[in-house]
Amino acid sequence: MEWFTASDYWLSRLVFQRGLAGLYLIAFLTAMLQFRALIGERGMLPVPRFVERTPFARAPGLFQLRYSDRFFAGCAWAGCAVSAALLAGMDSWLPLWAGMLLWLVPWTLYLSIVNVGQVWYAFGWESLLLEVGFLAVFLGNDEVAPPAVVLFLLRWVLFRVEFGAGLIKMRGDACWRNLTCLDHHHETQPMPGPLSWFFHHLPKPLHRVEVAANHVTQLVVPCLLFAPQPVATIAAALMIATQLWLVLSGNFSWLNWITIVLALSVVAFPTTPPDTAGAPLWYVVVVLAVSALLLALSRHPVRNMLSRRQVMNRSFDPLHLVNTYGAFGSVSRIRYEVVIEGTADGTPRKDADWREYEFRGKPGDPRRWPRQFAPYHLRLDWLMWFAALSPSYAGPWFGALVERLLEGDRDTLRLLRRSPFPPDAPPRYVRARLFRYRYTTWRELRETGACWERTYVREYLPPTRLAGAVDRP
Repeated sequence: MEWFTASDYWLSRLVFQRGLAGLYLIAFLTAMLQFRALIGERGMLPVPRFVERTPFARAPGLFQLRYSDRFFAGCAWAGCAVSAALLAGMDSWLPLWAGMLLWLVPWTLYLSIVNVGQVWYAFGWESLLLEVGFLAVFLGNDEVAPPAVVLFLLRWVLFRVEFGAGLIKMRGDACWRNLTCLDHHHETQPMPGPLSWFFHHLPKPLHRVEVAANHVTQLVVPCLLFAPQPVATIAAALMIATQLWLVLSGNFSWLNWITIVLALSVVAFPTTPPDTAGAPLWYVVVVLAVSALLLALSRHPVRNMLSRRQVMNRSFDPLHLVNTYGAFGSVSRIRYEVVIEGTADGTPRKDADWREYEFRGKPGDPRRWPRQFAPYHLRLDWLMWFAALSPSYAGPWFGALVERLLEGDRDTLRLLRRSPFPPDAPPRYVRARLFRYRYTTWRELRETGACWERTYVREYLPPTRLAGAVDRP
């Protein structure tokens, strides 16, 4: 069945699989280290409360059947272990059917997490990891050459990621059409990286070139993915270069890295393929049946891309098999940040001893330079960016966050870079204030050593204490 396989892509498959396993490992590690404070039994948005009101059909997964923090931790650690095994190449040591089942394990576990993750997991890269991870189940191992139809579906995902992002920009904010979005984006993006300040201060004509190059990469180059080689490889290489530029300019979780991994599956490496047996009939039947299902489900994202009311990052089925993607359809011109403070004083006056909570990734202290965290994902920090845009984004969880700070909850404090209050001596009051942040100029940086300048805007949350709290002596 030579028509079924593409033996020249054996190394492309290998690189893709190992890269995807590494991203799975990071995703499970992120979940393990953060879940208790976010969605645990005493989390800000507890899973038990969510599954009580959500039917299995809408959010299928293991935690619909049973939930406890210990069970979630076991699933997350199991996901880490299986991902590490796949990273080491264990799927290649197993029979074809067993290797496929091994790839199915992290997909099932991560689907279970995403489907109870609520707003903490409502990002496009979660669905993208699941869609790509599902395709990896059917990509085979060393027993057979890569199925051509699965390689095509990987290109189809990559096309939708890039082309969808390009369309949403052209249909969205006018600054993408007049090439001025990058005058603001590096300063106002959700979580700047260590080089974002320098990217912001690049000459404006270069920003225009960046935006124009982005349009070409997202609206023209994706069409070349389906061209013969070496054109497809050149197209993939251009996408990889663009994604690496984005890696340098900010923290976007594993979005850029999974796009790079997808693009590597397109590259035709100049190597001699190893001898492999012909694909067994059962494998051909399963792969073709699944491929037909996925192509049928693709009608939803195609209709969305063709629609003038295109939406970003939407799943059309509860298994996240085929999704629509996009990023930054609009760009903020001004950066706002919510600064949370606490005081141990008995009266929350303006001149009380208010101390600031420091987050790991989001801007806080103007003198603290941003750090690189991606592909690791700081979920609370990302949601704090949305909270600054509008209190409505924070409605479901911000009050619970404040309550946990007033309680000195250890799991919540572990999400922060530094708490001014130890767990056994929490503050009496917590308040939140909204500030406008802007990058300093070169001169201000030299004079003050601060990369940010911030200006008080208004009160975000008045001083708050626990209901029924008794003052400590």
